[in-house]
Amino acid sequence: MTSEPTPDWVPRTGLQLRLAGVHFDAIRLRGVRGEAVLHHLVTLTDGDPGPVVREVAGGRWTYFLLAPGESRDFDWPPGATCFGPVARDQYVGVPAASGNTYPLSWRCGPPRVGAFVDAELLHGVVTAQLTPDPEDNRPHGS
Repeated sequence: MTSEPTPDWVPRTGLQLRLAGVHFDAIRLRGVRGEAVLHHLVTLTDGDPGPVVREVAGGRWTYFLLAPGESRDFDWPPGATCFGPVARDQYVGVPAASGNTYPLSWRCGPPRVGAFVDAELLHGVVTAQLTPDPEDNRPHGS
């Protein structure tokens, strides 16, 4: 476990739901897509992409935590669900820094105070991963 302090919104034990748009915004991707985006982010950030929560059961969602309010600065493609400041409440499960937090876990270690996923970098990677290439729809031989 890191000696750096974790944010006050990270529970001491287990897991808790936190209101998105208050302590953080979140971008959610499902299964292999989330893992692929995370792999690219890890490579682009020398192994430190910021706080990422993974669900290891069910939909196997990956949640990328952004600074509060940053999600609204981007047009997220279909397949990426935005949890941020909206008219209705949205909650994201947050695991403790250590211990039994099943089915959630920190994918790259627990967050540090003030550290978030870079929204612009995440948007670029997500857009590249989820937006179909028009070249793929060309007739063969073109």
